[in-house]
Amino acid sequence: MLTAFARAFRTPDLRKKLLFTLGIIVVYRVGTHIPIPGVNYQAVQKCVNEASGNQGLFGLVNMFSGGALLQITIFALGIMPYITASIILQLLTVVIPRLEALKKEGQAGTAKITQYTRYLTVALAILQGTGLVATARSGALFNGCSVASSIVPDQAIFTTITMVICMTAGTAVVMWLGELITDRGIGNGMSILMFISIAATFPSALWAIKKQGTLAGGWIEFGTVIAVGLVMVALVVFVEQAQRRIPVQYAKRMIGRRSYGGTSTYIPLKVNQAGVIPVIFASSLLYIPALVAQFAGGKSDWKTWIEANLTKGDHPIYITSYFLLIVFFAFFYVAISFNPEEVADNMKKYGGFIPGIRAGRPTAEYLSYVLNRITWPGSLYLGLIALVPTMALVGFGASQNFPFGGTSILIIVGVGLETVKQIESQLQQRNYEGFLR
Repeated sequence: MLTAFARAFRTPDLRKKLLFTLGIIVVYRVGTHIPIPGVNYQAVQKCVNEASGNQGLFGLVNMFSGGALLQITIFALGIMPYITASIILQLLTVVIPRLEALKKEGQAGTAKITQYTRYLTVALAILQGTGLVATARSGALFNGCSVASSIVPDQAIFTTITMVICMTAGTAVVMWLGELITDRGIGNGMSILMFISIAATFPSALWAIKKQGTLAGGWIEFGTVIAVGLVMVALVVFVEQAQRRIPVQYAKRMIGRRSYGGTSTYIPLKVNQAGVIPVIFASSLLYIPALVAQFAGGKSDWKTWIEANLTKGDHPIYITSYFLLIVFFAFFYVAISFNPEEVADNMKKYGGFIPGIRAGRPTAEYLSYVLNRITWPGSLYLGLIALVPTMALVGFGASQNFPFGGTSILIIVGVGLETVKQIESQLQQRNYEGFLR
């Protein structure tokens, strides 16, 4: 990987793209430290220090924003509204025929869906920004902080609207920066910004584990966490690269005096076909009951049960629910993102077939059978990786936002592998010598 980056910096046009991407990353990280107007920054810093890494319900969103959420900066919402909008539209594509038709139209339809994603991102940013400001005003953003209620000293309606507009504009700027990286830089811009947001929280989280440790001044715990992180990275790389290749043969066709087809290829089915989406879905769904209980007034049996069982990451009911939700969403997302019948119809249309399997419905049934078989180990792997923060919570007394958590490792490894592949492919294109020299 380091060799690929060194070769890329020696290539003038690739060096320009890499430097442009690094410049956008610097702008993004600067924006995560600029507070919005109307916020008492001293009170925010005091509450962040008192929280000591235990960020409760907002830990996932804070991780995706690179720590900007709890700082209440202009990029506080980060890339999360865009991720949510993309997932919603991807799910609606299966339900709404108009979106499905746009998806099949090629580049023009994709551009239209991207435009809808931008509009939905702005709408979600307004909604989430309003919720964040309301939470900060009520003091619920930092439970137990002595100055939590004075984070937003001026609670006038004009100040609230100004804060929401600033955060919405910040989300729009983040979306624009990501698209700039995609167009003029290296890799997928949104994925790169997500990668940077998560990686930015690693040093502080690791140092917090070192300070909380008791063995050899905390260095034993620190080294153990680093070793566990390296093992997890190796495991994730191994599984993310694993795939089942289904061979496909295309029959020869004679058109005039020319013969077409007769080639062999394969359909790559990844073991983890769903990626990190099931973990995000399961985490978000488990946050909803706790969030409702947090804002519900008074005391009731259902609120007490939720606070006792669904807000602590080391509770058996929470662990079991989290694991089962990840497995369910893995199968659900694979079912809506890969259509065996459509693949079988396309193969039949162009004269392709799987050796030993008849074209048409038998091919679709075979693809469904293979997909279900490989989704089981993929979903169990996702569930076990996602439970690493819980094991760290029990073993080290760490916070639920363990630096080498399942979501963060999956995203960092996935984005890193994809970016390196893109750099290597562009290097191969530029170094191709051809037959004539």
